[in-house]
Order: sequence, then structure tokens, then C-alpha cells
Amino acid sequence: MIRKAVSAVVRFLLNHVVLKLVAGPVRRNLTRFEAATHNPRAIQEALLADILRHQADTGFGRDNRFASMRTVADYRRVLPVRGYEAIEPYIERVRKGDTKALLNEHRIHMFALTSGTTATRKYIPVTDRYLEDYKRSWNIWGLKIFLDHPHLKLRPIVQMAGDDDEIRTEAGIPCGAVTGLTAKMQKSIVRLFYCIPAALARVHDAQAKYYAALRLSMPRDVSMLVAANPSTMLNLARSGDMHKERLIRDIRDGTLSGFDYPREFMEAARRRLRKDPVAAKRLEEIATRTGTLYPKDYWTNGFLLGNWTGGSVGAYLRHYPRYFGENIVRDVGLIASEGRMTIPFTDHSPAGVLDVTTHYFEFIPEAEGDSPQPTVLGAHELLEGGRYFILLTTAYGLYRYHIHDLVRCTGFHNGTPLIEFLSKGANFSNLTGEKISEYQITQSVASVLRDIDATLGTYSVAPVWPDNDSVTPWYGLFVEPGDESVAEQLAPRLDAKLRAMNIEYDAKRESQRLGSLRVHPVVAGFWMRWDAERLRRNGGTLEQYKHPCLIADLEFARKVPGR
Repeated sequence: MIRKAVSAVVRFLLNHVVLKLVAGPVRRNLTRFEAATHNPRAIQEALLADILRHQADTGFGRDNRFASMRTVADYRRVLPVRGYEAIEPYIERVRKGDTKALLNEHRIHMFALTSGTTATRKYIPVTDRYLEDYKRSWNIWGLKIFLDHPHLKLRPIVQMAGDDDEIRTEAGIPCGAVTGLTAKMQKSIVRLFYCIPAALARVHDAQAKYYAALRLSMPRDVSMLVAANPSTMLNLARSGDMHKERLIRDIRDGTLSGFDYPREFMEAARRRLRKDPVAAKRLEEIATRTGTLYPKDYWTNGFLLGNWTGGSVGAYLRHYPRYFGENIVRDVGLIASEGRMTIPFTDHSPAGVLDVTTHYFEFIPEAEGDSPQPTVLGAHELLEGGRYFILLTTAYGLYRYHIHDLVRCTGFHNGTPLIEFLSKGANFSNLTGEKISEYQITQSVASVLRDIDATLGTYSVAPVWPDNDSVTPWYGLFVEPGDESVAEQLAPRLDAKLRAMNIEYDAKRESQRLGSLRVHPVVAGFWMRWDAERLRRNGGTLEQYKHPCLIADLEFARKVPGR
């Protein structure tokens, strides 16, 4: 009776005091954002002027005459479209402590490290403005979810984060994942809603991390699971089933066993560990009844999955019902170490509202992606259905920055474009002019799997060019043993889908400059080892890593150990 009374008082305080204190400022930000979406051109041009004015007295600003710029045309005339190489010399100076080389800021909290998916890792300075923008957009995303789904509020949240202090610069500045920093900086009252202590970000062993996250969240009535990469979601769910006996025992006994954890994490975790024989019994009954232990069975009051759903990672979503049931999925937005670009407002869609209040955006039509002098458009000039490469200008040192993300405008929210991520621009393969993209591969595979009502594990498509130059090259579908039968069904249909989707591929197939797509079996466990080595070589975190569904390397097929 006393426990119920205390619980009622706590819930009343959370509803009527805490929510007002926390949600009030976020509601005002959402209102301002909505107002801004009615007039993106004015908002964007004012934002650009503010950035240039603020950074005019930096080394980069003086070198590029920011003080003399009055219009967007001035800005475009002086600064060409460029990538990381344009700011790398200035970043090097900032890394050594010369902040003024690039930024008119008092301090750098850390450098956000890019994932290294397409190149070596890049260092993006995290300033007060970066954090302010980053947290505001995440808060808007979260508030919109709670407004759309009130049953989710005031219930526990599971959010996976990376290490913000992987390495240090010459000046001792931490470098890593910004998610780890923002987790540590959350207000104490907000942290009450999170199952996992921020210190879990320091755990680098994937299985240890998944296990601890589940040990602390399984007994609770979770409302939301957030991890940008859907492969993280699936690995988390599978890990729970793999370790179900030990998890149930630890929940019953109030322990956390099986892995060596850093002291910092264990100190935080001990405050959350308690014996829970009731929860353990319930989980044991589920495992006995179903033979598995998946989130759909132990989080039964409805929950939301927040992760990427566009581009190549969208193929993972086909596996979700098996592990998560028919729960809500909302894209977390087009977001990278370089900054957030969109805020999704609807469920089950990869499209999000362009965040016109945070960065200044420009767009290059897809057909002009390789042009030395491409057409460049403002956000207000996009066309529905158009495909573009997106450029960022930020308040923390990125100027006309080509992130090589190919996006599509799917429509408009008020006057602001809705943007869907398609692929990295680098994710193309071109043997004879077919210019096949990872997006085309993943969309075609997903479509065929729906048609044949099948699932496929990890795979990649890669060009195969035999040593005999007289033999026509082809694309191979590389799969592990358990997926061979599905792959054999899929291959001819996938070839036909690609021909229908890509007229250049169809022309090359018709002229026999390309052979038909074929299945190439690899040894069991190959993809797990290959991904781990790629991650080690390129750097990045497990949470950021994306398995490539198209590998354009002509040497790949020769190096793969087949069977």
C-alpha cells in the first residue's frame, strides 16, 4: 500500500512538475521550428549571414574574406564546393590548441570523429553552438514522438551511445562519439528515464555492451529503443536470446556477470542492480513458452524503435518483426558527426524535415555531382522527386562542405523540403558505364525478398572480372552458406530488377558487356570477420559502422575465400 502511494506521488510530480520544467523549453523550440519551415529562404540566408559574421575574425574567415561578404552570391563566388581537405590544415591547428584558426569560440569540448566508412576519419570540432544545435534538434525529434504517441511518455528509454574519449589530440582534447558526451551532459532528472548509465559508452566490446544494456533494461517497461544503426538493434535483440539463461540468472540474483567492465561503468551500474525474482520468473516463462527471448515478448506495452531507415540500412528492417513485433519505427534523421540535417516527423518513413534553423544548406543536382562548376540550389529551390548531393555550412567550421550524401526531396513540410537519404555518393560501381549504386542494390534486393517472401542475412554485391580478359565481367552476390538457397532464388530476379531500375545496366546487359548476376558463396563467418577488420582499419565505432551492400573494389572477388 505504501509503495503504491509513493509511486502515485512520484508519477504526479513527474507529470505535473518535471514534464513542465523539461518539456516547456522544447515545446517553444518546436513552435519556433514550425514557424521557420514556412519561410526557409529567409531563415537560411539570415543564418548564413550570422555564421559568416561570427567567424569573420578567425584565420579561415580572414583568409576567405568573410567580412566583405554581403550576399549568398558573394559567398558562393569566393568559396568553392569542397570536402574536408579545405579545412584540414585549420583543423590541424585547432587540434594543437589554436582554436582561433577556424573558430571564434572559447573552447572545444571534443572532436566528433567520423565513422571512416568511405575514407580516413575526420575531426569535427564540438563547440557550445554544436551542442546547442545538436541537443535542440534531438529534443524536437523526441517531443514530436511523445506528442504523436502519448502512451510512450514517462516510461524508460534505452539509448546506445559511443565513447566520446577514444583518443586525445596533441592539446589533450578528447575525440570520439558525440553521443557519449551528450549522454554525460544530460540533466539528472532526465537521466532518471534512461535504463543505461552514460558510462556504458566507454565499453568497447560489442557483446559486453549489449549484455549490460539488456541486463539493465529487460526487467523494465521500455518505451523507446534508440540506436541509429538498425544492425545494432538486431544484434542487441539476438544477444538477449543468445545469453538468455545468464541474463535471467543475473536479474534474479541482482548481479552482472560474464564480462569484464570498466570500473567507471560498474560503479554506475551497481546503483541500478537489484534482485528481481518476479521479472526473472516472467522472462523464464517467456523463454520456456517461445523457445526464444526477444524484445517483442518481454517489452509488451508497445515501444518505438528510433534508427535510420533509409539507404542501404533499410534492408535490415525486414528482420524487425521477428525480434520486435509490429512496433513503431521512426527514423532518427539524416545525422552524422558533421551535423544533423533532417528531423523526421512521421513514423515508418526515412524522410525528415530539413533542419533549416541549424545549418545553411545547398544542393547539387545528382547529374552534376562530378561537374567542376555544378548548379547549386538553395533549400527553397528543390523539386519534389529531385535527387541531390547535400552541402553543409555550419557554425563550427564547415563551409560548403560536400559530405557526399545523395538525397531525394520527397515533398515539403510547409515550405521546407522533406529529405530522404539514398546513399553515399562514393557507393557506385562502374565497370562499363552502368553506374550502379548501393541504393539500387538495396532497394532491388528488398523488393525481390518481399516478392518471394524470404529473408537474407548479411550480403554484398561486388564486380567480378575474371583473369581471362575475353570473358565478360559480371556482378556477384556474395553470401554465407545459410543464405545460398535464398540467394539462388534471388539472383535472377535481382538481375531483372536492376535492369528495370538502371537503364545503363540494362544496356550493358543487352549488349553483353556485362554478364548476369551470379551467386558467390563465401565461408561461414566471413562477413563478421571482414566487417570487424574494416572497422579496425578505418576506425569508428560499432554504432556508426554500416556494412556496405555494394563493394566497388575490383580486387574484392579475387581476395574472398570461397568454398
